[in-house]
Amino acid sequence: MTQKKKHTRTRAQESTGAIERLYITMRHLYNRGFYKPMGVSGDSLRESLLILRPEIYGSIAEDKIELQGLLYVIDRLPMGIEECRFINLTSDEGYKNSHFEAIIPAKRRRNCYRIDDEQMNIEITRGRSEIYDILTHLTFLYIESHKIMKQVMIDESGGVIRDWKKLEAAVLKEGKLTQKEKEIALTHTANFLGRTFEEVSEVYGAFADSKNEDRFLNIIYYLGKRAIEEIVDDNKRIITFSPVLRERLGHHLHGERWALKIKHILDEKGLLKRPLHIVSSNMHSVMNTLFAAEALPSEAKSGDRMKLYELLSKSGSHKQRDKVLKLAQKNGMTFIDDTSGTNIDVQIFDTAKLNNTVYSSGNDTPTDKKPVIIVMDYAFGEQAYETMDELLKPYENGTRHFLDVVSISIMGKAGILVGGKGDIMIPSAHVFEGTADNYPFKNKLKKSDFADDDVAVCTGTMITVLGTSLQNRDVLRFFHNSTWNVIGLEMEGAHYQKAIQAAAKIRGSINEKVKVMYAYYASDNPLETGSTLASGGLGASGVKPTYLITDKMLRSILA
Repeated sequence: MTQKKKHTRTRAQESTGAIERLYITMRHLYNRGFYKPMGVSGDSLRESLLILRPEIYGSIAEDKIELQGLLYVIDRLPMGIEECRFINLTSDEGYKNSHFEAIIPAKRRRNCYRIDDEQMNIEITRGRSEIYDILTHLTFLYIESHKIMKQVMIDESGGVIRDWKKLEAAVLKEGKLTQKEKEIALTHTANFLGRTFEEVSEVYGAFADSKNEDRFLNIIYYLGKRAIEEIVDDNKRIITFSPVLRERLGHHLHGERWALKIKHILDEKGLLKRPLHIVSSNMHSVMNTLFAAEALPSEAKSGDRMKLYELLSKSGSHKQRDKVLKLAQKNGMTFIDDTSGTNIDVQIFDTAKLNNTVYSSGNDTPTDKKPVIIVMDYAFGEQAYETMDELLKPYENGTRHFLDVVSISIMGKAGILVGGKGDIMIPSAHVFEGTADNYPFKNKLKKSDFADDDVAVCTGTMITVLGTSLQNRDVLRFFHNSTWNVIGLEMEGAHYQKAIQAAAKIRGSINEKVKVMYAYYASDNPLETGSTLASGGLGASGVKPTYLITDKMLRSILA
């Protein structure tokens, strides 16, 4: 008799299960309308995140505090959120017209409002992906806060260690701390964080901002304080979802307003019937590629375009960027500042007005046949489907106008699994994480297009993940090593392709043979320790791949 082989779950399978539970739990809590993150209702979310142990959250499952993960999360949440017991996720409900001052996180474009000492409102206008992003970040934040509480509390009545009292005195002190006082506070803080004085000193400056250079101490203190209050006084932190948000989510309200404004401006300028090329990119690469050399002749003398683009990417180059912007606006560029709530700005380029550039259309091409390029800023997760779906629909203004969309180009940042930061990925398909959904397509961009450029390029499948904060090394290794042949991960590709295929193949809104171009440049490698998103941005190393991809896309559009 043969013995049955005992099945043991791999880490990849456990992690996949945790991602599915996170996804389902967050939707359940959203439908419920409220929950207590560190109470019974938050158990499943916390347990799933601790099983998953995303790379971006570092030592989340250990006793010591995760400093780089904390910095990553704090940059994406509104200032002062650590002080608040009540977090209310709302739709765009008119707070911008009130006395409340909008708080915009450093690394996420979303409007937040501090209602009072205890409550922070966060506006959700970018769909479910934004909710998943916020809830996973808050769960991490609260797990870390309870780690602080366990290190400083010595009895059930709220007694605390001496180190905590010293930190409290420093945080509550009026006026600026002296260097000596700061270092004393950091010494005591390092003791209960399980980190060295050197580690906390290095990260201290990264948390600082213009209003509060001691922000790191403030964050640690209030995270611990709120956790202590949860245990001693049973004052649980609560996350709520406003009734209006729950009613509006999924109805494309913001995307519809956004797309309608773009089509209205195209109509006003007589561009609606021209060949249209849609580019999802940032707000500088197409404009700089077309106009920087002409706008800055002295800086462009050397002929090295990349040095020119690196100069424009530096934080102090305001005058140079203004010159490029003014020239672009004189030569056919229209900027559409977003007022729809999508937080996606748009540029429209009328190539009939381009001159003195290698990208200029031939003079023999009739004006009504010259391309119009619509550049839309990056969408966020599922928002990519909403915005692209609405943009590709016919324009209704008494009569129905179908858009002549010739090409759609998607350029973005992504995590890479087969190289390093700054490399380029050319996908042949997108697979949606957590489902069997897959979207193969014919990519008009090829690896061979970059043969003469000094840059590493790989081709294969990209996986569209639910959120960067759920990156897990075991799941990514499985997708990379298996026959899925995944080369990288990002958040929008499957959503964009779903909208494009629906418009072209089913709804008949655009030409069935629309040309698609996808390319990503690597912002991180989640399989390499020290190369995750929490390790910092691309800096100057992102300039070259960004502009190489932009160049190839423009040459294809304007050939």
